[in-house]
Amino acid sequence: MTDKGVEGTADLRAAGWKAMRAALPGVFPEGDIDLRDGRIGEDLVDIGLTSVRGALWAREGLTARDRSLVTLGILIALGAESELKTHVRVALANGLTRDEIAEVIYHSSGYTGFPRAVAARTAAREALEG
Repeated sequence: MTDKGVEGTADLRAAGWKAMRAALPGVFPEGDIDLRDGRIGEDLVDIGLTSVRGALWAREGLTARDRSLVTLGILIALGAESELKTHVRVALANGLTRDEIAEVIYHSSGYTGFPRAVAARTAAREALEG
């Protein structure tokens, strides 16, 4: 890894797996796993592994905790509740507390609007309770 990130596809993939396993401990077995399932869009998860987890989450400059805060805010603003459910669990693994996640939701209501904050609260509750 350089100061600007990770270079090379193999390096990005390895960095992506490292970041993914840190974010979701115990979910993925060790080694390089084939994420394709033979259905339409099967490469999307693999693209995310290298381009998002490997190239972005593995960068220096922000802690995983900081990246979780930013990501929660972005997902709330986008109304991406499905992804938000996953990232609520990731945020917990990255050291945020339930109270801090609630504060992100409260804070977002002033910038994204109340309906987005309510949808985010519902997604967070489902992620934490289900």
